[in-house]
Amino acid sequence: MAMANLARKKAINLFNNTVISSGALRYSYSLSSTFSRGFASGSDENDVVVIGGGPGGYVAAIKAAQLGLKTTCIEKRGALGGTCLNVGCIPSKALLHSSHMYHEAKTSFAKHGVKLDNVEIDLAAMMGQKDKAISTLTKGIEGLFKKNKVTYVKGHGKFLSPSEISVDTLEGGTTVVKGKNIIIATGSDVKGLPGITIDEKRIVSSTGALSLTEIPKKLTVIGAGYIGLEMGSVWARLGSEVTVVEFAPAIVPSMDGEIRKQFQRSLEKQKMKFMLNTKVVAVDTTTDVVKLTLEPSSGGDQSVLEADVVLVSAGRNPFTSGLGLETIGVETDKIGRIPVDERFATNVNGVLRLVM
Repeated sequence: MAMANLARKKAINLFNNTVISSGALRYSYSLSSTFSRGFASGSDENDVVVIGGGPGGYVAAIKAAQLGLKTTCIEKRGALGGTCLNVGCIPSKALLHSSHMYHEAKTSFAKHGVKLDNVEIDLAAMMGQKDKAISTLTKGIEGLFKKNKVTYVKGHGKFLSPSEISVDTLEGGTTVVKGKNIIIATGSDVKGLPGITIDEKRIVSSTGALSLTEIPKKLTVIGAGYIGLEMGSVWARLGSEVTVVEFAPAIVPSMDGEIRKQFQRSLEKQKMKFMLNTKVVAVDTTTDVVKLTLEPSSGGDQSVLEADVVLVSAGRNPFTSGLGLETIGVETDKIGRIPVDERFATNVNGVLRLVM
């Protein structure tokens, strides 16, 4: 959620120095070295094309349109809102809330004089509630696009040139979207681990963990960052035996030390188990259960941990592959991040990057 808020702020900052001159449809920019001036109205060319419809991309598109710029947003998922709304912040918080309600009903209501017999989980209904929240919000963003006259193209876009994007549409066709300024707002994707294949069934990412069709008896989480711990706590409340395996000596390394300790104690009260200073060296999926071979981070005797489902939560990487960046010469670092200047401009004129 914090990253989504940061994305929105950066999207607004991209345009916050724009001034509409009075008496004419003419704009002057303090960002004049970043944005090309002039309107594309009356032609097929856009003033701004945004690749990515997440919290950064859709906000940038709406802001550009509100400033009078002809704007198109390209989104490959077919649903606006990005990772946060579709497979991140929103669905995870929905499941956290639902699992908390179940846990309270089962463990705490009686203390307050509220007695219930046979408290049961209807997992399909719980997932339906989550999906309804997502659908309502994504449709809301589409409504904002229509209100602000942002053109919405559903499909995967890649550069043909610094001013042309080829889009393989979800309907099966191909179209070319032209723009004087292109904003890359493609966000991030799940980071995998060497030797572990995510199938979203028995070995899942955070995306798969949001859509399990049954409650696993044993769930192992690889990685003690906030995403893995959040999803682990959901399934622990619903009845899974959750074990967290972490290479580092502590959970959530970016968190304040004292808060981190209290956080781990809180999770342990939910019966979550932690194996810190531990690494996964092999994964066996040939039997009915997934077998993880573990050893201390510094080396030592190995052990085997069995699980019905394994959640790989090792962080996220920038989503920049498959965009055709090499075609137009946009520079990236070794993990795919795009360097920019203080005005979000890349090394290619007219191409900007937002939130990586």
